Amino acid sequence: MISVKEATQIVEDCAPVVKPHFVNLEQAGGCVLRETIRADRDFPPFNRVSMDGIAIRFASYAEGRTDFLIRGQVAAGAPPPALPHPAVCMEVATGAVLPEGADTVIPYEDVEITGERAIVYTANIRFQQNVHQQGVDHRVSDILLSPGQRIGAAEMAILATTGKTRVLVSPAPRTAIIATGDELVNIDSAPLPWQIRQSNPMALQTLLAPWHIKSEIFHCKDDVKSIECLVGKLLSEYDLLLFSGGVSAGKKDYVPEILAVSGAQIHFHKVAQRPGKPLLFAQHKAGAAVFALPGNPVSAFLCACRYVIPWIGQRSGLSATPAEWAFLAAPQSFKPDLTWFLPVSLENDRGVLRAHAFAGHGSGDLANLHRTNGFLELPQGQHTFGVSEPFRLIRHR
Repeated sequence: MISVKEATQIVEDCAPVVKPHFVNLEQAGGCVLRETIRADRDFPPFNRVSMDGIAIRFASYAEGRTDFLIRGQVAAGAPPPALPHPAVCMEVATGAVLPEGADTVIPYEDVEITGERAIVYTANIRFQQNVHQQGVDHRVSDILLSPGQRIGAAEMAILATTGKTRVLVSPAPRTAIIATGDELVNIDSAPLPWQIRQSNPMALQTLLAPWHIKSEIFHCKDDVKSIECLVGKLLSEYDLLLFSGGVSAGKKDYVPEILAVSGAQIHFHKVAQRPGKPLLFAQHKAGAAVFALPGNPVSAFLCACRYVIPWIGQRSGLSATPAEWAFLAAPQSFKPDLTWFLPVSLENDRGVLRAHAFAGHGSGDLANLHRTNGFLELPQGQHTFGVSEPFRLIRHR
């Protein structure tokens, strides 16, 4: 049995960055960017009006003029006109191009418009106010996004505004989720008293979804031949296999033996942690990575958050992100010589992240998870945990 630190290192060492490919922009959300994105023009690309009002030449106002003749209107999306004379103004809309010859925008709230005249009735006018100057945000060719960034809403907006209809990203791993167990029935079934519905595959599938992973779900009874047949097929067709169940020390836990016989190299089986001690990680010679997760729902959930998601990120070329930490809201104790992943609910106490323990009733208490935001990683070799020391936080939301 190895430590959490050793298991983490092995998983990291077995996640080489994959070759990128191009996808359409609308398919890029959640993926990891693998190219440099530069500004294709200045940001903003023109002197942009940032408030509805009138555009003037500030020097005219500074010389004492407060009464301007209105000579036209400029809407957003219209070509740039020219201010015909220093003694006149033009009405402008937010987002419009500032008229040539104008340099300052006075909002409607500070002027009185009567017919074709605009009278400024405030003395608090500043040069270039309400003008978003061309190139002030970024200049053409400036780097806007770098490889290794996860593409979220903000990144999608940047890609769109730079005209990137095709984006170079890491492909999502072709993923199979395999639930094992005679006790499992479909979620639309009415289980007998000794049966349960399959919940782990749905939880795992949802955890993977933000990474743009569309996984397929399979179910195998606790039968050697059935599992062997399915494993042999999936190892050659998928990049990532996630087993749920069949990995512990029971007489019908066939997954470790079948993986070994199939040609997979088992890097570790059993980690000094709770929950999730039976976790297995392997690689097949064809390239597939295999995480055999315990069948208990909290164990499977934790192992996916702590090991599978980081494996996906590293494989995708995700830039390293600093670990998140939180303080316990109340002292805790734990006697076994294991790393303890404590389910917690988070509270932001004036900038200090405090974790309230929701230990639940063991690794089978999946209903307890909905009350939590993540797990606090309480290190092996320590039996009491106080409120003054921060511990690593593993979020699931």
